[in-house]
Amino acid sequence: MIIDRVWAMPNCRTFSIKPVAELIEMYRPEGISIDPFSNNARLADITNDLNPDCESDFHLDAKDFLEQFEDESISMVLYDPPYSPRQVSECYKHFGYTVNMETTQSSYWKKHKEQISRIVRAGGIVIACGWNSGGIGAKYGFEKEHIRLIPHGGNHNDTIIVVERKRGEKNAV
Repeated sequence: MIIDRVWAMPNCRTFSIKPVAELIEMYRPEGISIDPFSNNARLADITNDLNPDCESDFHLDAKDFLEQFEDESISMVLYDPPYSPRQVSECYKHFGYTVNMETTQSSYWKKHKEQISRIVRAGGIVIACGWNSGGIGAKYGFEKEHIRLIPHGGNHNDTIIVVERKRGEKNAV
């Protein structure tokens, strides 16, 4: 596994941070890529964002977006969800969605991970962004290949990018 650190200025559009965009290009496999939280980024073949003002292909809840793909049909997922329950709450309330315990607890992320595990083909890549290095995880059939820590300095939280590859065997979740 590779672990590296690259300094960069913070940006709410994670994929526009140069070391993050470079990492995506380094690991981009052949096949279909998706981004369930794309904002206005167009780095994936199929994009989604809850915000109807974003230039994405779909405007669905991320779980609903992920559910529409067939088993083992996706080569890469760019996964940059809201990093904290507070961010989830702000995002959902802003677009008129109900915010409850389900959308702000770990079960919210678990449902995404289950769907990602189901739709990513063996050998496929997930690039997950956050404030921790958990990624999708071994429980869901993924093995970490690269962790990139992006310190932003000052009072800004670091961005942690985890690149994982889905193992070849099928894994029960």
